[in-house]
Amino acid sequence: MKAVNITLAFNNQAEAAFNFYRSVFGGEFIHVQRLKDMPSPNPMSAEEGEKILHIALPIGGAVLAGMDIPQGRPEAIAGTNFMVTLDTSSEEETQQLFEGLSEGGFVMMPLDHQFWGAYFAMFTDKFGIQWMLSYVADK
Repeated sequence: MKAVNITLAFNNQAEAAFNFYRSVFGGEFIHVQRLKDMPSPNPMSAEEGEKILHIALPIGGAVLAGMDIPQGRPEAIAGTNFMVTLDTSSEEETQQLFEGLSEGGFVMMPLDHQFWGAYFAMFTDKFGIQWMLSYVADK
């Protein structure tokens, strides 16, 4: 496994929160992507399109990531608005972890190849812990 990181979920505050975290920890964002950058068959409002799909700030040897909750999904609740993110080393490892951790849970995004280049899944395990698995082949 490459890394274990934390992803924080916000109700339209990801950008403000991460600008604050950057002011405290220093450094530069290594990734900022908005909902409007995501291919979608459904049109979205300009306001919805400006929400953060993914933002990442390196802190020490880890990455603090964040996102805004898209319209139509349950709002983030303070104290449970995080996901454990596993950056895996192979598609096989990702598949194995997905099959094990998601058993008996609720899958929000099935394991599949995504437009941003990752083999990715998002789910809640049977104990209520939210997970994201992501494998990106080294270039």
